Amino acid sequence: MIVSIHQPAYLPWLGYFEKIKKSDIFLYLDTVQFQKGSFQNRNKIRTKEGWIWQTVPVKTKGKHFDQTIADLEINNQMGWQSKHWAAITQNYRKAPFAKEWLPRLEPFYHTPYDRLSDLCWDMMMVFNQALEITTPIQKTSKLPSVEGPKSDLIRNLCHAVEADTYFSGSQGRRYLDEASFAHNGISVVYQDYKHPTYVQTYSGFEPYMGVIDLLMNEPQPAAFLRG
Repeated sequence: MIVSIHQPAYLPWLGYFEKIKKSDIFLYLDTVQFQKGSFQNRNKIRTKEGWIWQTVPVKTKGKHFDQTIADLEINNQMGWQSKHWAAITQNYRKAPFAKEWLPRLEPFYHTPYDRLSDLCWDMMMVFNQALEITTPIQKTSKLPSVEGPKSDLIRNLCHAVEADTYFSGSQGRRYLDEASFAHNGISVVYQDYKHPTYVQTYSGFEPYMGVIDLLMNEPQPAAFLRG
């Protein structure tokens, strides 16, 4: 039983989906605190000049250490939806599969969302389908309470779903206590992601864009995921 675990992410990059696809179960980690400046509420889209950030504004003032991602509210007074939609349509309207994907993305930018986690969840489901990912996904907020500092939390979550292998992102090497995992009968495997190259709307290639960049440009996006 291989488990991977990751926080909600807005317009995730391809490596996020490789983790899901190569796992037997994926835990949607919405029970930890929001990290400012992370990819939880932002990612990149391709432009003629290179790339730009797309950031969903969230309400953290006075609440940063008192709420989980599951409860994190979007600051809809910032008019972010119309700005993001304008940027997406402007930069991808000439992409080969814009006629297919712009209508599929548009509801996310015209439907009110109160919480970041709900927006990211709904988007992830659409992207998983396009990438032919069928891995079962569970929100940690729906599991019995699991606690612990960083490495212990991950180990305890693995134990909660009876996993014997944890498929970690490469940054896990910085904080995972591998001896503790081994003591509990859980092996740790680190992701070694090699970003694929594909034809983008503009000349040159910029890696690490949000997943919509691949979907807009390739007829068989699932072929670009290992698993």
